[in-house]
Amino acid sequence: MKEIRFVDVGEGITEGHIQKWLVNDGDTVKEDETILQVETDKAVVNVPSPIDGTVRIVAKEDTIVHVGDLIAQIGTEQELKSAPQSAQQKAGAPTQQQQPQQQKAPVQQQHPTEIMATPYVRKLARDMNVDLSKIAGSGPGGRILEEDVRKGTAAASPKQTQQPAASTSTPKNEGDVERIPMSQTRKAIARNMENSWTIPRATHMDLINATNLFNLVSKEKQKVEKEMSIHLTFYPFIIKAVVAALKENPNFNSSFDKERMEIIKKNYYNIGLAAEAQDGLKVMVVKDADKKTILELANEIKALADKVKNQTITLQEMQDSTFTITNIGSLGGGFLSVPMINYPNVAILGVHIIRDWPVVEDGMVKVGKIMPFSLVFDHRVVDGADAVKFGNTLIKYLEDPDLLEML
Repeated sequence: MKEIRFVDVGEGITEGHIQKWLVNDGDTVKEDETILQVETDKAVVNVPSPIDGTVRIVAKEDTIVHVGDLIAQIGTEQELKSAPQSAQQKAGAPTQQQQPQQQKAPVQQQHPTEIMATPYVRKLARDMNVDLSKIAGSGPGGRILEEDVRKGTAAASPKQTQQPAASTSTPKNEGDVERIPMSQTRKAIARNMENSWTIPRATHMDLINATNLFNLVSKEKQKVEKEMSIHLTFYPFIIKAVVAALKENPNFNSSFDKERMEIIKKNYYNIGLAAEAQDGLKVMVVKDADKKTILELANEIKALADKVKNQTITLQEMQDSTFTITNIGSLGGGFLSVPMINYPNVAILGVHIIRDWPVVEDGMVKVGKIMPFSLVFDHRVVDGADAVKFGNTLIKYLEDPDLLEML
């Protein structure tokens, strides 16, 4: 018999959330068959079965597990029968006190997907002995809210005509609210933002005349997509220009060791790209970006973005960034912003939507394509003059994108 436990996946991750079981308790599974999905701070991890056998589910869906906790057991039916029952109480499995409550609401256990309610509301219903299958949800799409559960309890209780004192002692109605537990990803974002906020930061802003870049991408986009099936955007060119700026200003490609008061320069260029995901912001990482061509970068960016969208991106594909770019312009808005530094990076570059803007060339005012950018940096490591030099290198390469082909 084999035990499946939540293992230490590194990156300081200590807990996971059982997001979805892909098999049922008692099912027969094959070796390497994916049986469940566990959401960690960074990604949704697919967990395969280590052997052929019958699965016994220990940690239910919507359960938080910690490193070392038991999630499931797999073996023959005889092995499972003889397995210690105490092992089933690990990994957040229902305790003996919890089990009677859960038995009072069997519909929730048998058909969790038929009832739209958050884990908090489900727990509240169990604690208050409310059958959610008999509650009409007032939230979006029929979602059951906290007040629906409390109203359902009140409706089932005898009405009391005299309760003058109770109104001063009971909590006030919060109105139409829904308390939503934070996902593992949002918890990680919260922790990372707290770490980022401890960085003494400054911001350098400037404008890039991206007319030549805009024309180049517009000209080559359809050709590259038709002949090579490559989705060409501005991103690969921005990455190339960033790498050139990092090589000329190496302190931006580093981290800061506060305890030893040392700057740790990185001799490799792993560019993090902020990406919008269903469950919150993720940073996908293009490894060794300096060694890849424009088209190779375009291919990799598209592949990583698809994985973020499909929730199949791995921890390894979101680790070890040395510098981060957030493409605010891809969302269709923003003129200037001050992004949060992706700790432990020293800086982050925010690029914004390219707009038609008046530019002066040879004494004549023309309409150009202007791309604003914001460079937010750790002032303990680099100074304002360094930021200006970085920005000037960025401008030089993006205003003359033909130079990037030589890098």
